[in-house]
Amino acid sequence: MTIATTIPSPGPSVVLANLACMGSMIVWAIGFPLADALLAVLPPVTVTALRLAFASAFLLPAWFLLEGWQALRGARWTRGLAVGAIGMGGGSLLLIFGQSRTDGITTAVIAATMPITGIALECLLDGRRLTGRIVLGIVLSVAGGVAVYGARMGHLNLGLGAFATFASTIIFTWASRASVTALPGLSAVGRTAVTIAGGMLLVFVVQATLPAVGGQAVPWHLIGAREWGFAAAYGAGSMALSQILFLIGVAGLGIGVAAMHTNVAPFYVMLFALAFGDSWSWPSALAATLVLAGVALAQTRPRA
Repeated sequence: MTIATTIPSPGPSVVLANLACMGSMIVWAIGFPLADALLAVLPPVTVTALRLAFASAFLLPAWFLLEGWQALRGARWTRGLAVGAIGMGGGSLLLIFGQSRTDGITTAVIAATMPITGIALECLLDGRRLTGRIVLGIVLSVAGGVAVYGARMGHLNLGLGAFATFASTIIFTWASRASVTALPGLSAVGRTAVTIAGGMLLVFVVQATLPAVGGQAVPWHLIGAREWGFAAAYGAGSMALSQILFLIGVAGLGIGVAAMHTNVAPFYVMLFALAFGDSWSWPSALAATLVLAGVALAQTRPRA
């Protein structure tokens, strides 16, 4: 049993759900170079606050225009904001901290564990039966995700940053599932808008209290037109649009299979890098194929 069979509203078709996950990962991959550029100038909490602010500024008006005031009034705001504060707020803070303390290869390898967390949650909370095909699909997906980066880089940077990244992966996986199960009557846009608003509120509180405990205030003098533009793309695109598409995928596939798509993101990063003069990597392409094979295998069912 997957999430798609436990929520009242019908989920998307399997094909649409897989396409949504692929689109989500393509948009999400764009955020990595944007985050690196912002972290070179701004502290991690400020980057997270800007990201969530732009994501909310895009999502809430879009939700209102698409579905009207009644949809906003009928939402379970308390539950949604709580899920968002923990998942989108806490998860984003841990992720940006981890990225600022490690490097791309470490972040990517740790993110490759997301399918394991997703399947574990479905087995524990949804009663999903663990089959040999699912196990093999996870193995292929995780191995491919590690290999995509391993084909281009050569080291891991472990430590506190790596631990924070792993914790963020667990929290994001839980939050993606909870966004669907706790808010069953909402569309993907509505679920994303409510939960990201909750994350924004938590991060704003953290940023506001930092100066009082010796932390760094928002360095407004360092934020120019370039930083505003990067933050807008990082929030509205890499977070808001990516999460909408990912939740569509989760509703149709379940969090475990949907999470396997995250391991193809490094390949998309490589494709974007080609436009900036980087070289093609056949090992990375083959590793991405391995991930997709794992995703497909996990969705197949044995013949009766």
